[in-house]
Amino acid sequence: FKHLISLGYINFDESNDFQKITNQIDYDIAVDRIIDVSAEQWYYQNPFQANKEEYRIIFDTKDIIDTQYSSNINNRELTALIDENGYNIQSLIKNKIGISLKSLLSGKKLLESKKEIAFTDKSIKEISYDLGYNDPAYFTRVFKNNVGRNPQEFRENFDYQNRDLFSQSIIELLQQYHTKERTLNFYASKMNLSPKVLSRKVKDKMQTSLGKLIRCEMINTSKSLLSKSLTIKEISLELGFEEPNHFSNFFKHYTGESPSHFKNKKYKN
Repeated sequence: FKHLISLGYINFDESNDFQKITNQIDYDIAVDRIIDVSAEQWYYQNPFQANKEEYRIIFDTKDIIDTQYSSNINNRELTALIDENGYNIQSLIKNKIGISLKSLLSGKKLLESKKEIAFTDKSIKEISYDLGYNDPAYFTRVFKNNVGRNPQEFRENFDYQNRDLFSQSIIELLQQYHTKERTLNFYASKMNLSPKVLSRKVKDKMQTSLGKLIRCEMINTSKSLLSKSLTIKEISLELGFEEPNHFSNFFKHYTGESPSHFKNKKYKN
């Protein structure tokens, strides 16, 4: 699946199956179904105009790059690890993807160096050695030539110490508004982002969806209110549900027990 999204563009607007999946955004979606639909769209749209054997070679090449990028593997060594079956690997990559094999290798190494600099507290020297550079000064020159800033400047500009402010801001907004506002558009507006960008950033930084974060807040607040001397009707109104049975169905769906059962259990304890 990582190859499908990292090596080519998939237009999901052309897929009725994917539209059905996105319409289920408020529910848990089977990951294997998303992968199946993505693969179907990939081969249907055929972004590289390649046959299946050529795709296999491209993906095998990407796998090796993903695992060997820090070992200073070169083009000759890389192609030797792949069953060519009569194909010229370097020409195939260049013709189908549009960039050279060397660029794929250097691009992967540059991406990983950015992640190490931005999301760890390792020293620049340590990062350079981990990435297979024998000379930290050379690593710094290569990084600056590609990024426009040296590694230390990149880290400072990225604001490593405060890199979790986005997550903190989202949690604070959810705690404040989750009982009244549960749409992506609302929170995107509060964060001064487009809904699409907000959704992607939540996924990238928090490894979940905004919908799941909202539901988590709702369940936590529900349990807190159920521990107090409030009726189910009062709680449902407090949480923004139009009808008590809507709240009861929501609570049971995500906790496995009814609000009344949870409330009685608390009183017994």
